[in-house]
Amino acid sequence: MMPPEEESPDGDRDGGLVLLHGPKSSSTRKQGCDPFAQTQRSKLQHRRARINQQINKEMRMRAGAENLFRATSNHKVKETVALELSYVNSNLQLLKEELEELNSSMDVYQNESESISVPMIPLGLKETKELDLLVPLKDFISEHYGEEGVLYEKEIKEFMELRQAMRTPSRNEAGLELLMEYYNQLYFLDSRFFPPTKTLGVFFHWYDSLTGVPSHQRALAFEKGSVLFNLGALHTQIGARQDRASLPSLNQAIDAFQKAAGAFNYLKENFSNAPSLDMSSASLTMLVRLMVAQVQECVFEKMTLLRAQNDFLSRLQLAQEAARVEDVYSLVHQTMSQPHVKDYVPFSWITMVQVKSEHFKALSHYFAAIALCDCPAPSDAELLEQEKAFLQFHVTMPEGPSLRVLLQDPEERRKLGKAHLKKAIMKHEEAMRIHGLCKILRKMDILQEVLSFAHKRSLSKYSEIDHEEDFFETGEAPDIHPKTHQKPEIKSPNFSQVKVTDLFHRLGPLSVFSAKNKWYPARRVHLMRGENGFGFTLRGDSPVLIAGVIPGGCAAEAGLKEGDYIISVNGKDCKWSKHAEVVQLLKSTGKEGVDIGVITLQGSECPKAADRKAAVMSSGSGMLKSNKENSRKSLMNSKSASTLLVWSKKSKRSKKSTYSGVPFTAVGDNEAMY
Repeated sequence: MMPPEEESPDGDRDGGLVLLHGPKSSSTRKQGCDPFAQTQRSKLQHRRARINQQINKEMRMRAGAENLFRATSNHKVKETVALELSYVNSNLQLLKEELEELNSSMDVYQNESESISVPMIPLGLKETKELDLLVPLKDFISEHYGEEGVLYEKEIKEFMELRQAMRTPSRNEAGLELLMEYYNQLYFLDSRFFPPTKTLGVFFHWYDSLTGVPSHQRALAFEKGSVLFNLGALHTQIGARQDRASLPSLNQAIDAFQKAAGAFNYLKENFSNAPSLDMSSASLTMLVRLMVAQVQECVFEKMTLLRAQNDFLSRLQLAQEAARVEDVYSLVHQTMSQPHVKDYVPFSWITMVQVKSEHFKALSHYFAAIALCDCPAPSDAELLEQEKAFLQFHVTMPEGPSLRVLLQDPEERRKLGKAHLKKAIMKHEEAMRIHGLCKILRKMDILQEVLSFAHKRSLSKYSEIDHEEDFFETGEAPDIHPKTHQKPEIKSPNFSQVKVTDLFHRLGPLSVFSAKNKWYPARRVHLMRGENGFGFTLRGDSPVLIAGVIPGGCAAEAGLKEGDYIISVNGKDCKWSKHAEVVQLLKSTGKEGVDIGVITLQGSECPKAADRKAAVMSSGSGMLKSNKENSRKSLMNSKSASTLLVWSKKSKRSKKSTYSGVPFTAVGDNEAMY
């Protein structure tokens, strides 16, 4: 995903996202933020924040005690410190268990509908400390940009208010937009205040989402990555709260989990060397797979609503959809069981995923049995289509008669259906056994109700088709081939959907006034119009560039140089001015001359036109030549001293190259002399 495109104050568009440079109301932030809302979810988040702070305190105490233990040679002191370490470690273990229980509180994030559905696994948000940027940014503005930092206090405070608001986003579209807005603002903050060669001197503190362990870095990339993680986490909460008994809500849940998968995948692909475990490659891979599995589960539920008819083919499709859900949850369970992930992921998550895997395998066999036992034998017209579907239904073909005989003989259908039901009951009982191993899941009444209902339904059907005179031994039903009619899509974040304001636009266009560029101190030059004009050529806009200086002319004598940027004319700020606007200011100059403020980039060389013609001086009235406009290039800086950020995206640059000049004498095709 590309960064937002920069835009001049007159509202031009350049790329998919509009940048507005005027004042912005805080209505979006009020709508997207609920710091005082006492919902069950917010209370949970506040408890998580409190535990995070306690874990941070205990870890500092442990670090100090360990340092003292290593440093001292006094035996009694060592005994005392060892006892203190034991106490601190016990406290840490209790706090981490309490945090794990909070992270396992899935029911808080579910919907309050009376409909019965299997709970989804949401993520809690990463917590962060407050950050005071007022002094560091003011100092940087004074040092780097040569302006009074106090003049930008309003912009700095507005950014800090935005950061404070994004710590408690509301669980809706406004909350998502708030996080997106802050993420886009970080692009501008990075370009303005984080040079490649040094840091700003501030630390960004974030707590691990699952363990509560604090981490901090100077790199702005850590801040970006944490916001992206919270974007994905908020999508999981929105997906989990949907009432999946209705089709519109199911579609919203599918969309939310797909976007959550996209956010975690984007984070995994674009950031590396994360300081916290929740943003490690292994954890993010697990989260992406978990979200894809939850999408697949929603797709199965969607199929049960859409396939209301009870025909043979519809039930086969439901069985294959359930087998597909079992397949993806098995993959998630394998990922969670890996050494680096197993000790990190809450036990309740691992158990829930395993329960779902067994539960949906049971459902796949149940629907296979229903298709065979409840649907009549096919007519001659239906036989060919059912044969084709049944050929691709099992992983291995069932033992016994030929496929045609199996489909047409009610007794053979009953035998195979009975085998599927036997396997379904075994898997239901396994799901209930695994569920009983986890104390936290045992407290979830709705999950117990879902598992119990499905088990009883299979038992009832088995009793219905089981005959007393059955003397044959029920065979082993083959596994069902997984198949889905809606493949999950990993949707990457679309940051261009959210309009943002470059809060520090008064510093000037990013093409020149950025942290990576250095320039000599601004100079103020007084120019008098000579007999043949000022003696320079102009090009581009925002800001206008002095493309050439005539030797011996007024501009050269005043000290103007090729490559200077005009930042003011007679005290009027011209950083964002178009070419024509600067020309008009110069044209209005009287006999008293004009004061021009200019800067020169360090190490810059003014690009020359390929076929520049010699200047032809003329004292007659001139005509304004070509007036095309030279747009700004959008900056995509590599971040400063960052151990976290590795961007694989390339800078998006748009070039609408034009040059314009001022009256009296035209030079070349693209430039004009004044």
